Amino acid sequence: MSEEQSYSPGVMRYVEQAKKALAERDRYVQEVVKKWKFDTIAVHGLYTVEESLDHNQGAIIEPMFMSASQAYRDSDEMEAALAYLIPTWCYSRIANPSTYYLEWTLALLETYGSDVEASCCSTSSGMAAIMSAIDPLLVRRTKKLDEKINFVATCQVYGGTFQQFAERKMTDRGIECRWVVHSHDLDEWASRIDKDTRFLYGEMPSNPGQAFFDLDTVTELAHSHGIPMIVDTTVATPALLRPLARGADIVIQSATKSLTSSGFGISGALIARKNIATNFDNPPMQENFAEYVKFLPNRDNGPCLSPIQAILTLNDIRTIRSKMDLLSRNTMKVAEFLEQHPRVEQVDYLGLQSHPLHELAAKYMVLVDSEYDYGEPVNRYGHLMSFRVKGGAQQTRTMFDSLKRIWRATDLGRIKSVATIPAVSTHQQQGEEARCMADVPPNMVRLCVGGEHPDDVIADLDQALNSIA
Repeated sequence: MSEEQSYSPGVMRYVEQAKKALAERDRYVQEVVKKWKFDTIAVHGLYTVEESLDHNQGAIIEPMFMSASQAYRDSDEMEAALAYLIPTWCYSRIANPSTYYLEWTLALLETYGSDVEASCCSTSSGMAAIMSAIDPLLVRRTKKLDEKINFVATCQVYGGTFQQFAERKMTDRGIECRWVVHSHDLDEWASRIDKDTRFLYGEMPSNPGQAFFDLDTVTELAHSHGIPMIVDTTVATPALLRPLARGADIVIQSATKSLTSSGFGISGALIARKNIATNFDNPPMQENFAEYVKFLPNRDNGPCLSPIQAILTLNDIRTIRSKMDLLSRNTMKVAEFLEQHPRVEQVDYLGLQSHPLHELAAKYMVLVDSEYDYGEPVNRYGHLMSFRVKGGAQQTRTMFDSLKRIWRATDLGRIKSVATIPAVSTHQQQGEEARCMADVPPNMVRLCVGGEHPDDVIADLDQALNSIA
């Protein structure tokens, strides 16, 4: 808004009105919403009784604004809106009132319990969220062609993430991704960074292998080089882990997964703190990264989220804390069973005390507000785990094909238990060498435990494992 003085009095009248409205909303957030518990924020977000009665005919649930564009009162309001001088949605490729409801809620949940200020940009998928988060950081800072743009990422990530980094960035654009094989090794992270590194990227817990790292120390390392820390916490959700509150700069959510256990559609989001660390000379991007992405790169590239999916996603999020508690407890019981099964070679679940990263994970993965339910903070480790079947790939397929109640699909985070063999599905395109680097062997089964009674999940696994000759 540095050029306000060049606008007409009519435009400035709308700008002044918007300033008052934004100040009132900020006051409401700081004095009211920030004092709520996590569940209350998840249920209500910033949708108020007053807004419902004054503008939405008393609708208790946030409405779906099924409109491609926004009308304006006059040319002055249109000019102010399209110059981004006042809050607007203008066109659903850029924003929509329904997506705003979702974004406000996610930004509040990801910063819960802290004084961090953040904003959110929703996207059409988790992969779109990753692209939206990293592409603005991978442009050339100068016209010099000798700039060796690179970024550092954990190799134990979702297969689609690996492909985006390896193919779309390295092969297509010549931007180097420097893989960290042992993400819990800080020295390995440090060895990959140089003056042309743009950001550090990690997935925790990783899909499917449950890799984990010390977020505090890796974030401190990133900031010592003046670059942002980006963390994908799709598996954990803000109910179990909130990286922004611990100093990270940008969080990725494939909201398709854990946040929306119903499985009704695809959605994603990036949530960024205000004033991210960056070695770019781009003040608007640094000051409000998510808003910058929404109104500039994503306006032009178009990875927008539909209004109907925004509301479906938001409705699922309302109970995310209780769902993650239930699914985590169910998964722990299943993991303990599998750990003792004679036909299982190895179980990868951070909740097991036998896992080498269990103590590190316990430092970070805590059910938010659990002290109100259990009298003290309690650890929860999520619904995703993996196990390795004895006997190799064919035995694994036999067991997998024998499942009767657990769904065979490449999905995760569902209220129904779902399993896949990553080597032939989610991580197939990586190739054998990359799967070996990421420790995704052919006898690994990824299991996402749902809301069924865990005894019934265990019974299905037991009969399937016992089908192996």
